Amino acid sequence: MFSLHDRKLAQEIVFKIKKLDVKLKFMHVCGTHQDTLVRNGLDYLFRECGVNIVQGPGCPVCVTTPMEIEEIMLLAEHGKIIATFGDMINVPGEKHSLRDMRENGYAIHTVYGIEDAVFLAEKYRSRDVVFMGIGFETTAPTTAAVLLKKLPSNFSILSCHRVIPPALKTILDMGEIRIDGLIEPGHVSTIIGLKPYEFISREYNIPQVVAGFEPLDLIMAVWLLVRQIENRDALVENEYTRAVKKDGNIRAQEIMKEVFEPVDKRWRGFPVIPKSGLELKKEFDEYNARKKYDEELQEVWDKEFKEPRGCRCGELLRGLLS
Repeated sequence: MFSLHDRKLAQEIVFKIKKLDVKLKFMHVCGTHQDTLVRNGLDYLFRECGVNIVQGPGCPVCVTTPMEIEEIMLLAEHGKIIATFGDMINVPGEKHSLRDMRENGYAIHTVYGIEDAVFLAEKYRSRDVVFMGIGFETTAPTTAAVLLKKLPSNFSILSCHRVIPPALKTILDMGEIRIDGLIEPGHVSTIIGLKPYEFISREYNIPQVVAGFEPLDLIMAVWLLVRQIENRDALVENEYTRAVKKDGNIRAQEIMKEVFEPVDKRWRGFPVIPKSGLELKKEFDEYNARKKYDEELQEVWDKEFKEPRGCRCGELLRGLLS
């Protein structure tokens, strides 16, 4: 078993990649992978080896649409207590952000998870509390598990949960960018396993590797992709074997299916992506903010929201910016 901090091994692998004299473009779909690449200078190192790694739609905050932001802000304007993750409060809406609203006296709370939002609902029984649920398959099971419990009647969720594989299909179908290989997200893959990615290798002939988050994980992932290309293979390989199993977390998948149903959903910078969103099933309507406050939210649904002037998030999320 090699060490994840084996500097010599990392250097040997990088040397092997460089020796092949390739010109390749890979895409990752994970914010933590981007952090590892930049923090450790791997993006520069890989470019020296002829491998350019671009970002895809791997940040759940980034792919949240202007309409979803306006939905939650309108509920705040109508007196609801809003609970959401810290990263979300800085994202600008049409006129302002949730942080701006908090500074102007609206009840905007940052939480670490849905359990904190439920605590707020129990604490403020006379107020309605809305949790803005964002995240991919990594966080959706936690949301689902909590919704299976008995919850306060003043609690609801605005589900902005999404799933990754349909977004990858859309990027490939749009044809804006040539992708030679995909580095698949480790956290998401602990839940869904390897099988949901297999159609990409089968239908698009693109190699894929599920990777962990240490620098050596990404170096290994790039090497495995390069090796597949050299061998003319298109497989789904698992570099992150210490956490990801082929079938993923079956129980988490079952909980998600019990609570959520797939819906067509727009992502920032994308058209509507079929079956890429997770909405609460009908039996959970009492906790569904879009059902509970539909008359209030109609004001937002009747409008069309454009990206802020100068925003290039969509291009970045589609891998068009390096």
